Amino acid sequence: MAVETKFVVVRKGEEKMTFANKKEADAYDKMLDMADAFTDWLLQSELEIDETLAENIALRLAEQKDTVQHILRTSKLPEEESIQEPVAETSEPAEIADEAATGKKVRAVKAA
Repeated sequence: MAVETKFVVVRKGEEKMTFANKKEADAYDKMLDMADAFTDWLLQSELEIDETLAENIALRLAEQKDTVQHILRTSKLPEEESIQEPVAETSEPAEIADEAATGKKVRAVKAA
């Protein structure tokens, strides 16, 4: 019998996502904290915005924090290839996902 450790991110009593390692679970939890802060900020603004829309916008801002930071620093969109896509959970190893995205085969090599 195998023993597996899983890290589950729980918000308001609801399981949001399960991860195989603590680092990924902590990063996702931090992103959700950021989204909560953005939601509160949007709802406190003078904009007439409903809570669902505020949550959706906040989650997008949190998921794309690097892009948002770039825009705030430079007042420009980042280059096309450096724009982050939303984090999607995949069961494929990184090499397979990279190969599918670029069409190129990727090999792992040992560093000297």
